[in-house]
Amino acid sequence: MSEFLLEVKDLCKSYRCGDRVVEVLKGITFQISQRETIALLGASGAGKSTLMHIMGALDRPTSGTVSYQGEELFQKSERELASFRNSSIGFVFQFHHLLPEFSALENVMMPALIGGVARGEAIGRAETLLDEVGLSHRLSHKPGELSGGEQQRVAVARALVMGPRLLLADEPTGNLDMKTSEGIHQLFSDLHDKKGLTVLVVTHNERLAAMMSRQIRLQDGKIQDQGIGN
Repeated sequence: MSEFLLEVKDLCKSYRCGDRVVEVLKGITFQISQRETIALLGASGAGKSTLMHIMGALDRPTSGTVSYQGEELFQKSERELASFRNSSIGFVFQFHHLLPEFSALENVMMPALIGGVARGEAIGRAETLLDEVGLSHRLSHKPGELSGGEQQRVAVARALVMGPRLLLADEPTGNLDMKTSEGIHQLFSDLHDKKGLTVLVVTHNERLAAMMSRQIRLQDGKIQDQGIGN
């Protein structure tokens, strides 16, 4: 087994736009170690979200490889990739994408039920996680009855219900005010410490980036530099 949790090698991604080919990622190579926390930084259009989506097997590269614990992801079938995403990676996005007709508890349970976990166990996992993110008193509330910060905490709990080792977050505080953002920053830190998570966050927030153990900056589809956080 590889010493790295995730390895990205010579990754390229391009799209055809009419007669033009737009290169979004241009030969990206880096590794992520177990329990590492990484901030992925760069201007809009630098390729951050595209890179995260490929790392999470939500999109395929034009060329290059992504390996998870030494196993090359894109040699898997679409069915295998779907199973991998549900069981091995947690996703948190800027907009929480909660199902409005379901309660907080039901939203958190959903990936577990999809993954074949028995309903009783799924409820137990969801209740535990909602308690860990500070929402044990909001289990029956639907997203429309929760604040923006509470909705994002539900989304974090949902991302962790299958016990992933890697959490990918795309601008998780981009839609929140400063005070609420700070609470989400602290939540990521607490969950990393408690669960031993490996965390990669796409962000424009320099304060959140400084909390990470490493910062990777993209510019024009290439890695500009890799620095150490505070």
